[in-house]
Amino acid sequence: MRLSKRANPEDRRRDLIEAAVRVLAERGAAGASVRTIAAAANVSPGLVTHHFGGVDRLVAASYDHVAAQVAAALEAAVAAAGSSPPARLGAFVAANFTAPIADPALLATWLALWSLARGDPAMLARHEHHYAGFRVRLEVLLAECGVAPARVRLAAIGVTALVDGLWLELCLSPDSFSADEARRIATAYLAGLRGGDSPLPSGERVG
Repeated sequence: MRLSKRANPEDRRRDLIEAAVRVLAERGAAGASVRTIAAAANVSPGLVTHHFGGVDRLVAASYDHVAAQVAAALEAAVAAAGSSPPARLGAFVAANFTAPIADPALLATWLALWSLARGDPAMLARHEHHYAGFRVRLEVLLAECGVAPARVRLAAIGVTALVDGLWLELCLSPDSFSADEARRIATAYLAGLRGGDSPLPSGERVG
């Protein structure tokens, strides 16, 4: 349906961003042009230029939109887990293995956005910003569970790597193992961290 001429500008921007996310998932970064996104939103190409100045800014806004949706889903899981620090940490991790985060369409969108980050310093900075936010949130949750300050940074990096690997495999091959099995794998890893059995020595740095 074509957007109403009286549609709120923020609604128009949101619709264009959501159309860009769909195009990125279906066509990849190379297929995300002003015309293809405008067609997906059922609007004229001029509206893309009017609201974003061009496809680059629209794609950047799409990155922020997707990252915000993921962050909101994670925080909702944490809030629903109650006040127990281990339960909150477990919920944050487990939420990555179920919808709306563990979704092949979302993976396709991320792959398109990550491909852009490899060649665009501005997109790379955006990527690093959002991933840093994810790790910082993990650091807070790990610290609340009693992980020592000297270990919390590397613990967060390790959990992030584990989550990314399990999430990627669930999206690519959902029949190979279940979300519950991914959760159990992550739970065992988290229990080791909380118990002091860290796979990385205190103070060691990556890179």
